[in-house]
Amino acid sequence: SLVTAGDPMSKYITKQKVGSGASGTVIEAMDTTTGKSVAIKKMDLDNQPKKELIITEIEVMKSRHQENIVNYIESYLVNKELWVVMEYLDGGALTDVVTETVLSEAQIAGICKRCLRALSFLHKHDIIHRDIKSDNVLLGMNGEVKLTDFGFCAQVTPEKDKRNTMVGTPYWMAPEVVSSRKQYSYKVDIWSLGIMIIEMLDGEPPYLNETPLKALFLIAANGKPQLKEVDNVSQMLKEFLDLCLEVDVDKRASADQLLDHPFLELDDGLVTLKQNIIAARGVLKNQHQQS
Repeated sequence: SLVTAGDPMSKYITKQKVGSGASGTVIEAMDTTTGKSVAIKKMDLDNQPKKELIITEIEVMKSRHQENIVNYIESYLVNKELWVVMEYLDGGALTDVVTETVLSEAQIAGICKRCLRALSFLHKHDIIHRDIKSDNVLLGMNGEVKLTDFGFCAQVTPEKDKRNTMVGTPYWMAPEVVSSRKQYSYKVDIWSLGIMIIEMLDGEPPYLNETPLKALFLIAANGKPQLKEVDNVSQMLKEFLDLCLEVDVDKRASADQLLDHPFLELDDGLVTLKQNIIAARGVLKNQHQQS
């Protein structure tokens, strides 16, 4: 019931692979009717341990449109593969930019503002993303920032406004998710955003060199993690980060509260983000050639 009838190969010309993840590969393709690029996520249904996650992802993307969320176009069943056609962002994931370049506080403010607008929208529609991290933030060459990968999304109903299943990626998980049987709600996304800010400052999330199990233990034991490069960070950004990484959920800020924080006024429209994307690609290309 979710897919479009017809043959996608008559409509889309595939160009190149642009990414891969646990659920499948992502390729860039051209829509022959418009000449525009699209991203097609191809998933082998036989190799999906939790098919319901795919259904969740399509349903969320299909029904929710906001400028900082990747637009869903359509999906097809091709033999035993599900093809999900989405808007294509030519800057790739934020991960390469945070690992290979240094972001200014104005750029961090701009990225946070756009992610928070998406989170505010999702939370108002009773949806928790549950997997906020740099890999799931896509960039455009003109300063666009959009959330993607809604496979772990949870719909929260008034009857069940808290969840207690452990999902997501360990290093970005909030303490209340890690702690066994503790219930959690929307603010897990805010904690994960805080960890993503640490990625933008330190180049990686805390405990990345530890095994996932050890990382979960450290998150539960230590609470708020520490920045490595703390001396180079403004007081305003530290305060903003503290509001995201507040262990007490009741004191942790909401998306709307953070959108009013003065730190976000540093946002300069992300006019310089293109330079970081190009620089990161250059570094990665050199590494690839040397290996």
